Amino acid sequence: MNDPSLAPERTDIPPDIALAERLFTELRQQTSDTRGITRMSYGPGEEIAHAIVRREAEALGLGTETDAACNQYMTLPGTTNAPGIVIGSHLDSVPKGGNFDGAAGVLMGLSVISGLVAAGRVPPWPITVMAIRAEESAWFPASYIGSRAAFGRLTAKELDTVVRAGDGVTLRQAIETAGGQVDDVALGGGHLAPEDVAVFLEPHIEQGPVLALKDMPLGIVTDIRGSLRFRRAVCRGAYAHSGTTPREVRRDAVLAVSELVAELDRLWRRFQEKAMDLTVTVGEISTDPEEASFSKVAGLVRFSLDVRSNSIASLDEFAIALKAMAATIERDRNVSFDFGPRTSTTPARMHPAVIAGLRQAADEARQPVLDMPCGAGHDAATFAGLGVPTGMLLLRNENGSHNPHEHMDISDFSVGAEVLMRFCLSPPENQK
Repeated sequence: MNDPSLAPERTDIPPDIALAERLFTELRQQTSDTRGITRMSYGPGEEIAHAIVRREAEALGLGTETDAACNQYMTLPGTTNAPGIVIGSHLDSVPKGGNFDGAAGVLMGLSVISGLVAAGRVPPWPITVMAIRAEESAWFPASYIGSRAAFGRLTAKELDTVVRAGDGVTLRQAIETAGGQVDDVALGGGHLAPEDVAVFLEPHIEQGPVLALKDMPLGIVTDIRGSLRFRRAVCRGAYAHSGTTPREVRRDAVLAVSELVAELDRLWRRFQEKAMDLTVTVGEISTDPEEASFSKVAGLVRFSLDVRSNSIASLDEFAIALKAMAATIERDRNVSFDFGPRTSTTPARMHPAVIAGLRQAADEARQPVLDMPCGAGHDAATFAGLGVPTGMLLLRNENGSHNPHEHMDISDFSVGAEVLMRFCLSPPENQK
């Protein structure tokens, strides 16, 4: 006769999807803007979101902690005190954005834990849901603020020089206002060490169209693209009369920037022809509203440049080509380019064992998944860059992201939560 005590424990415990639905609704109601969702980094909307998830964690009986940068940790103990799994994402949003970007990951973690609590199941390792601060660089022009601070990797210089768009508040002031211990942050006092985290997982909506086009609910990330960014680039020429200034003596900043953009697009095509991963985006272009007019040659143009790749070598090659192109245009058109401060992030590879574990969990749930790179930056890159075994689940999302029309079906969220639950209940040694 078989001994029932030797049978493997169930891994098909249902996540609490009703909890997630309720919290998505509450987040939308509490943080809606006139058009879309606004949860400013270290601002009122993000504070509301953190209060909501803290309340739910306490209701579930979880252990709760807040670090010096105001990241939150909500933990369900496991059968061992060994390093466990951290499920995390952010709760801030871009201005007038969507309700699911970031929040889907935090709520998925809570839905898994709530399902375990309801079933009376103790997981084989501690499970922590981490609500991360200030991921959206639309507010503060720095990458992964909350997750870097969690590891003591946010610099004192950044605290005093990085200011929030719209109100000019420094990062130091913002963290202090939110109740953080900014002096500890400045001294590099991290709450986490890489060896304390067995696995980091970030569920997130896909911010592109791939899963929707392929009619698949779920993707497993293979790598996260790094970036090369110039947020405040300027081209300077000379203002002149539009009707009296011959072409050969014009110093037209609009034409110079237009030529640069066209050359960058051709360069991007050449990278693609060589099967080199790259995206190039000029998201902002403007003349000076105080000086420009219908009948003037433009003497100044401001623009931005966002370049991403899963290869550091490709980013470096692009930067060299950009410098050469700009020099040629400067000489030919008698203008000057100033690209301003350069910021960058390093490409991050997801851990092969974590990818395999997610794929196995999806197979057990009989859910098809797509292995895919991720072009958007995510806090998972911080963990991966510090050597923590890291993985990401992407959820199908209609209508793009960073806009009010984000649309994630709760049925797709449920698929992701089921896969996450199975992963969390697999013995830790299977994920290493």
